[in-house]
Amino acid sequence: MQSVACPTCGAEVSFRSPALPVRVCDYCRTLVVRYSQSAQAMGEAAVLPFDISPIQIGTEGHCFDQSFQIIGRVRWGWTDGAWNEWLMLLADGSHAWLGEAMGQFMALREVELGGSQARVLRRLMNGTNVLPGESGTIAGHNYEVADIRTIHCLGCEGELPFTAPSGWEALSVDFRNADGRCASFQKDAHGPTLYVGHYVTLTALEPRHLRPLPGWSLPVYAG
Repeated sequence: MQSVACPTCGAEVSFRSPALPVRVCDYCRTLVVRYSQSAQAMGEAAVLPFDISPIQIGTEGHCFDQSFQIIGRVRWGWTDGAWNEWLMLLADGSHAWLGEAMGQFMALREVELGGSQARVLRRLMNGTNVLPGESGTIAGHNYEVADIRTIHCLGCEGELPFTAPSGWEALSVDFRNADGRCASFQKDAHGPTLYVGHYVTLTALEPRHLRPLPGWSLPVYAG
């Protein structure tokens, strides 16, 4: 774990991942970007609105055949709602995302967008509209477009692979297939990214250190 002083308030800002460059200061919410010997403030993260989620920073579990710990979160919104993308630090030092929307979870890892891609992805990368139900082969599996949204960042916390300023806007296209696999394409002013993975239940994650919620009894394994 590496610690730096917050450039804004001087508080200690700790990084659990050796690879991630950004951490939100727990005290003043400055977006702290670390370099080899220094740290720089890159704006301020918005205060996250209250939401009902059993996941929190520090939740641990099992995914992608290894243990993980939640170390960051981005909350995205669109015209009709919002969802969380939790950042998992995996046991091998890599990271993955746990998408959470309306009680459903998607475990996703970023894959390279290069070489031969499905026509539907090429159209998205070129800025051409696609429609729900269009299909294509992504990473060797057939998917259909499930929904298409313009999203904006509501806030963030913890460690992240990028700065996530409030209001940051992106195109988000979700894919799914009948085998429980899912994929997510996102494109913003910096370019496109692609994530692939699978749907997962909360129980299957074998979570520990969940957040207590009013009216919900924590499972025995989750304390």
